[in-house]
Amino acid sequence: MNILVTGSSGFLGKALRGPLANDHYVVALNSKSADLTKEESLAKYNDVTYDIIFHLAAWTQAGDFCLYHQGEQWIINQQINTNTLSWWRKYQPQAKMIAFGTSVSYSTEENLSEDVYMMGIPNEKFYAYAMSKRMLYSGLISLNRQFGMKYLYLVPSTLYGPNYHTDGRQMHFIFDLIRKIIRGKEYGEKVELWGDGYQRREIVYIDDFIGTLIKLSITVDNDIVNVGAGQDFSIREFAFQICDIVGYDFNKLSFDTTKYVGARSKILSIDKLKRILPEMNMISLKEGLINTIKWFYDDKIYDLP
Repeated sequence: MNILVTGSSGFLGKALRGPLANDHYVVALNSKSADLTKEESLAKYNDVTYDIIFHLAAWTQAGDFCLYHQGEQWIINQQINTNTLSWWRKYQPQAKMIAFGTSVSYSTEENLSEDVYMMGIPNEKFYAYAMSKRMLYSGLISLNRQFGMKYLYLVPSTLYGPNYHTDGRQMHFIFDLIRKIIRGKEYGEKVELWGDGYQRREIVYIDDFIGTLIKLSITVDNDIVNVGAGQDFSIREFAFQICDIVGYDFNKLSFDTTKYVGARSKILSIDKLKRILPEMNMISLKEGLINTIKWFYDDKIYDLP
C-alpha cells in the first residue's frame, strides 16, 4: 500500500514509520517538508495515489504549553486540520484517513467512553487543543456523511517508551518522573514531585500502541476508538517502580501538595477496543519502564536540559 504520514517527526510518527516501511511505500512528512498551516501545502505530494493517510500532525506539547498558547493552538491546529482534510477531499478521496484525538477532549474524569467524547466542556487548561481535536473528528464525520470517505479516529492514552522527544520541549509526566529519579540517584539531587502522589494516570507503551493501531487500521472503518491500557496507577506507584529499577530510595522522595496536578484520575474506557480485539495483550508496566529507563541511560537523556 501507499501511505502518507503527517507529523512523522513526532514520538508516534517516528515509531510508526519503521513498521509501515517494512511492507509499504511510505511518504513521511514533517513541518519542514510540508507546512500544513498553508493551503495547498500537500498538493506537491499528489504524484502518488494513497491508500491510507495517517494524520498525526498537531501543534502542542506536554506540561503547561496548552495553558499559555490557547489562542495560537486554536488557530494553528484548525489550519493544520482544515488544510489536511481539504486536501484529502480534493486530491485523495480514495484514501482512508486515520486521525488522532486526545483524552483531554473528554469533559469528565469518569466514564471516558467514546459515546461522550463530544459532550460537555473540556478542562479549561486544555480547552483550545481539546476542542480543535473535537473539530477534527467532526470534520471526518461530515466528509464521510456527504462524500462517503473512510476514516478511523483513535483516542490514545499517554504514550511512553524509548525515543521520546529530546529537543528541549516539555515531557509527559512519566518521562519527567524517570528523569528526576535518575538524577536523584546519579547526582544526589532532591527529588520533588508535584501533588500528593495519589493522583492516578494511565500510560500505554509505544510498541503496544503501534501494534494496536495497525490492527485497527485494517479492521475498523468510520468509528472512534479509545486506545488505553485498561489500568491506571498512582504517581506514587509509578515512582516506586522507577525507584526500584534505578536503585533509588523511594523514601527520599518529597511531594509538593501546593502544585497543580490536574485531574485526580483519568483512565479511558476500552470496552469497545476489547470487543474489536479480544486477544489484545500489552507488556507489563515494569517491562515498559525497564525499556524506557535503559534508553534514558544509554542515551544519557537525564543529562539533557
